[in-house]
Amino acid sequence: MKELTDNFLNAAQTFGVQYGDIRVIERAHEGIAVKNGKVEELQRDSDSGFGVRVLHKGCWGFASSRELSANEVARITKLAVEIAEASATLKKEDVRLVDEPAHKETWATPVQEDPFAVSIEDKLKLLLAANEEMRKVEGITNATSSADCFREHQWFANTEGSDIEQTIIEAGGGIEAVAVRGNEFQRRSYPNSFRGQYHTAGFEVVRSYDLVGNAQRIATEAVQLLDADECPSTTTTLVLDGPQLALQVHESIGHPIELDRVLGSEAAYAGMSFVTLEKKGSFKYGSDIMHVTADATLPGGLGSFGFDDDGVQAQRVDIIKDGVFLDYLTNRETAHIVGNSRSNGTNRADGWNRIPIIRMTNINLEPGEGSFDDLIADTKDGVYMSTNRSWSIDDRRVNFQFGTEIAWEIVNGKLGRMLKNPNYTGITPRFWGSLDRICGPEEWVIWGTPNCGKGQPSQTAHVAHGVAPSRFRNVQIGIRG
Repeated sequence: MKELTDNFLNAAQTFGVQYGDIRVIERAHEGIAVKNGKVEELQRDSDSGFGVRVLHKGCWGFASSRELSANEVARITKLAVEIAEASATLKKEDVRLVDEPAHKETWATPVQEDPFAVSIEDKLKLLLAANEEMRKVEGITNATSSADCFREHQWFANTEGSDIEQTIIEAGGGIEAVAVRGNEFQRRSYPNSFRGQYHTAGFEVVRSYDLVGNAQRIATEAVQLLDADECPSTTTTLVLDGPQLALQVHESIGHPIELDRVLGSEAAYAGMSFVTLEKKGSFKYGSDIMHVTADATLPGGLGSFGFDDDGVQAQRVDIIKDGVFLDYLTNRETAHIVGNSRSNGTNRADGWNRIPIIRMTNINLEPGEGSFDDLIADTKDGVYMSTNRSWSIDDRRVNFQFGTEIAWEIVNGKLGRMLKNPNYTGITPRFWGSLDRICGPEEWVIWGTPNCGKGQPSQTAHVAHGVAPSRFRNVQIGIRG
């Protein structure tokens, strides 16, 4: 790969570009799913290619190819330069990049058990066993168990002297039980919905979930939901578990703080943001106990890496502190617009044939104090909701409604009857302003989101959110329509 990156640097110098970088990427994915005791999915796929960015005449040019050859690198670099020149005829102002030191580094995800080295037979044995345990529960209509692993090997070089090689490995999986009676459908998932829970780690994390040990519990809850009482429509105290709170952070904090969305360059896909530029440093986003960080250095987070696709080193930065909004997610192109001298390292692309855009890293609600049991005991009455089932939020990320798979009443500090079809609704700053308790570090988990969509052409990012169960006062809850 050194020949390819060197060839790009020579070509970029020949064309006299202001800045240029190349990303050579090899990717692999393996997905396995078992449904009702039969193998439903068994796939392994891989691809490779490279993408070239040049900043020339004040504009970006990007081009890519799957042909890994020196001649192709030279051709694609020339094409990127031509695209930049064409763009320059319509530019309003020159692109400006904030400084970043040159990095010559090698970085890799810490892994105990390489997920690609674990045999298909061993993975199927685990998934089939979990599936069988779910199907032992009378009333289960469908039982699904799945596991996925991902690997990305990237070589990055730019005209400023950076030369970076990094390997990111991810693994995850989960189970899902469905019970149907007439026109009613109920689902329970573990450890999370949407095909489970994921980390930057090896297959050891999938083993740690104990899918087999949790299978009958999850299946039993799916069946019990058919006979559960409907969630009442009222205003009450709401407690959210980790998986649901992670999605709440994702939709009502993570996306609104992406600076490209604020500036309007990301608008057609999922909208813009209410967190406009004048809010930095003064806007009260939530209650005084609210501390949110963007931390790409966290072990195990899907938003963890060594360097982003600008060649910027991974960082931990405060986004909200004491409830006050402090900073956006930025890249080298946008950081100066909000007065920052350095990017906070959030520019990432979905593979070699996509241009990097601002993406979440690990956007975390930092922990408070106490256990989950302490939180429930401290709550006189309310509702505890768990595991996302549906979500909706407007194109400014203000008004939202979320549904969860299951809920329980809280009565006099104890969990009571099970409730089905729960949802809650709110207005983002008002909702976060009602946050009055967060569980402590012992309850804090980094929840992976491997399906975050953004951009046109569409890009899927893997991001994460560290959260602990939390309590919100005076929230409107009701029956999901």
